[in-house]
Amino acid sequence: MSGPDAAEAGQYRVPAGLLEKLMAAVRPEFRADELAFDPRDPVFGGKPCLVPACERSAVGHGLCHGHRQRWAAAGRPDVQEFAESTAFRWRKDAPLSRCQAPGCGYGVGYRKGLCVRHAAAWERAGMPALPAWPAMLTAAAPEAPPAGCLIGSCGLWAEPGSDWCRSHGATWKRRGRPPAAEFTAQWAQAEPGAGRERVRLGSLPDRLKLQRRQDERAGTAPPFVVMIMVRFLAASGVSSLLDRTEQEWREASGRKRSNAGALLTWCRRQVTDLAEGSGWDAEYPRDAWQMHRLGFEGRNTLDFSRIPQPWLKDLAKRWIRWRLSTGLGLEAGGRRPLRFLTRLAVFLRARGVAGADGISRAVLEDYLAGLHAALAGRPEHGAHVSAIGLFLTAVRQHGWAGLPPDAMLFPGDQPPRAGLLPRALAGHVTAQVEQPGNLARQENPAYRLATLILIRCGLRVSDALRLPFDCTVTDDSGAPYLRYFNHKMKREALVPVDDELLELIRGQQQRVLDRYPSGIVLFPRPAKNPDGKTPVSSSTYRLALYRWLERCDVRDEHGRPVHLTPHQWRHTLGTVLINRDVPQHVVQKILDHDSPLMTAHYARLSDKTVREHWEKARKVNAQGQPVQISADGPLGDAAWSKQRLSRATQALPNGYCELPMVRVCPHANSCLTCPMFVTTAEFLPQHHAQRQQTLQIITAAKANGQARVAEMNKQVAGNLDKIITALEDGEADSKEAAADAP
Repeated sequence: MSGPDAAEAGQYRVPAGLLEKLMAAVRPEFRADELAFDPRDPVFGGKPCLVPACERSAVGHGLCHGHRQRWAAAGRPDVQEFAESTAFRWRKDAPLSRCQAPGCGYGVGYRKGLCVRHAAAWERAGMPALPAWPAMLTAAAPEAPPAGCLIGSCGLWAEPGSDWCRSHGATWKRRGRPPAAEFTAQWAQAEPGAGRERVRLGSLPDRLKLQRRQDERAGTAPPFVVMIMVRFLAASGVSSLLDRTEQEWREASGRKRSNAGALLTWCRRQVTDLAEGSGWDAEYPRDAWQMHRLGFEGRNTLDFSRIPQPWLKDLAKRWIRWRLSTGLGLEAGGRRPLRFLTRLAVFLRARGVAGADGISRAVLEDYLAGLHAALAGRPEHGAHVSAIGLFLTAVRQHGWAGLPPDAMLFPGDQPPRAGLLPRALAGHVTAQVEQPGNLARQENPAYRLATLILIRCGLRVSDALRLPFDCTVTDDSGAPYLRYFNHKMKREALVPVDDELLELIRGQQQRVLDRYPSGIVLFPRPAKNPDGKTPVSSSTYRLALYRWLERCDVRDEHGRPVHLTPHQWRHTLGTVLINRDVPQHVVQKILDHDSPLMTAHYARLSDKTVREHWEKARKVNAQGQPVQISADGPLGDAAWSKQRLSRATQALPNGYCELPMVRVCPHANSCLTCPMFVTTAEFLPQHHAQRQQTLQIITAAKANGQARVAEMNKQVAGNLDKIITALEDGEADSKEAAADAP
């Protein structure tokens, strides 16, 4: 549809000056009506056909379309043997079948092995047995043989009144009776490359011929797929891809033309971008911003059309453009604040607020009350309040509109944040995942390496999949590090790796070089990636991850299949490091957190875990008597804090001191005679060693007549006997209870 009809239907109208833009954008080599492509072309080609000297790309079993058909007709023999023995020319390039009648140079007709004239004579003779009948004919060469077919490789006579043999004449008619020179050039084999696959655009209008580009190199377009699109466009009767909407082209192309339909959609988007321009000057006035035209990755759209108020829409555009210009990402700088402002716009419209001067504190309080009722307890609640507060502050600071003096949000308006603990995986789950046999079930070595990087380095999945090809560095001592770009913080970071992971990375680098000599990314997308510069998408890796976990049959403590996310490995690494007493600032550096508060989540989990173990442990004093410590309420918290302080300030080799910091110890270092001493079963080896040493001291003192020394150490030895007996009895009871447990 084009012209007045398209305008009445509200469809896209081709803008003025598009033809000039197309002429400037399309390179001269793509302006011909016929294009030939090298089989190794990164966009229009692929792997070359296995048949030697064939100049076409393989489409299946290593063969081009024509040789694959010939291979299938031959009964599908061994592909390599077939490729070495078959001719490289297409069937249309090979000499055509000649009539079996002696001396006849015409091509075969409706009857197999006979031209039209000899077939008629055969019918008049009563249709005797073939092929014996042609052999009985007498060779009678004409006095003046007819002219040969203009296709040089044909070798047949031209049909009466025609320049072509019967077969080539039919093809010439199907192609619209082009000039003889143009038609015969398609069969010319004298120059290298003449046998390559071609795209013929002669049937398209001039403007459609120009609407093709090769700039993005984001996928492949085999010539036969391009020709499907060309024939479809020629039959549609349009003069421009913009004569129909993108959805109309999808519906018209149908599912059977999936590849050609996708190519058509891509071409229309390219022409639309060219027609509408790029940059802020062209995109800002529109209600829907195409973010790829503003330099952002992917095809994302920010749609302002759902904000009904023009004044608020203009403020939203200015604020979001300013946020994006400060370096914020598309999600934090555009998508989320636009979603929050859209909700605010609906509320203001319902309240009848007609301008920025109507946004008073009373209106904002009503909005906050409704927001609390709808989002209370959800993380989005605080983000929503924060975004609206930043929006009002920016409007006032930049003077974009006149707000009332009380149109602001205060820190007290922010809802309290819930202290969420890290979502670390349980130990038995990580053991199943990291089992060598299960890792081997991941058949794709690239995905297996990505999984190990997530587990051992704690990267976010987007950062891991977008690792550069040269992603490892070493320090002066030769220790390896993984170098990556933290996209959330917009900075480069380093994380130490082990030698095994380093070797796996080098193996992946070699696999990449085998396919892409340039080596741009470590995990290139396997399809539609001619240059190897596009990394694997997060959705593709997640799909492979979930299939792998299903094959491994990883289950939780209740026997249910585990559903984990890649980000949980980051939480798991942080938790494990904290629980192993790695300093918090070191964990912050490894995970590349922006502030200690982010790492403090893992420290809180570690404190909770250690406290639970301390409360469950059997504790005895220097007399071997059980010690009870309150575990609940404020008193339990205070007791735990005192115990942690004692560990940090009065660490002992065989237990802990419960004496408050403000008291002076009257027992010096004689902890085993101190009433404030507490110990657990974890120190049994030290108690046994100290008991042995004490007995040796007592024996030596008695031999030397040192009665006082022997007496003092007898008390220590007695206390040690009580401690060891009480702790060993406690361990035995625990083991017996565990054995009896169901």
